[in-house]
Amino acid sequence: MRVSIIVLAMCSATCDASSDMQVINGFLIDRTEISIAEFQRFASATGFVSQAERAGGGKVYAWGWEQTPGWTWKTPFGVESDSRLPPVHLTYDEVTAYCEWRGARLPSEAEWREAACFKRRVVPDAGFVTGTKNPYPTGYSPIGANCLSECEYRPPVSYSDQLDRGVGPAPVGSTKRGVSGLYDMGANVWEWVDGGEGDQKVTAGGSLWYEAFRMHRNDRATKPRNTAVVYIGFR
Repeated sequence: MRVSIIVLAMCSATCDASSDMQVINGFLIDRTEISIAEFQRFASATGFVSQAERAGGGKVYAWGWEQTPGWTWKTPFGVESDSRLPPVHLTYDEVTAYCEWRGARLPSEAEWREAACFKRRVVPDAGFVTGTKNPYPTGYSPIGANCLSECEYRPPVSYSDQLDRGVGPAPVGSTKRGVSGLYDMGANVWEWVDGGEGDQKVTAGGSLWYEAFRMHRNDRATKPRNTAVVYIGFR
């Protein structure tokens, strides 16, 4: 029997289920987005240096794309940050390298959407019904996610002084627990998934940079695989 495990990455059959993972229709997926602390272990073990670090900083969209000195996965806004925040300013290939180091892979787009919006747990959380397809990872409403507006959530620390819009990401696992018992699937940061055509790769779930419509199960976004910006992370 083959057991698949996702860490916005799917591990091999040798991986064991843990309290950090959730069973979703035959596979396991991390309950939260990857944190800076988790990514640091990979970087320390491999000597990893990101594209954004080599360039002097990642990018943010203000009046067009702007490079931001010192903004990297370690310091998303150029200042010391909570290690529980999701690492951003990472390209598709860089997060794939992390997954491979974990003996893992990114989930496909279909797997991610299954985990985000389909309620299959036999004993669902209060407010959810087994067998239903929900419009948002948070259920029938976007409330509780960390999006730009409509979600009625505010992160504990604001980075609004560094941003032209929004207040920044929330620590992983701190937003409303969603449809499948997962956190952060709606907004916070976009999540790279294995999907798209050519150099255009899918990012799923919306982010702190956008309103709730980007969280909707029918919304789809792609970005060049070498994109390293402040609002894309992974699970």
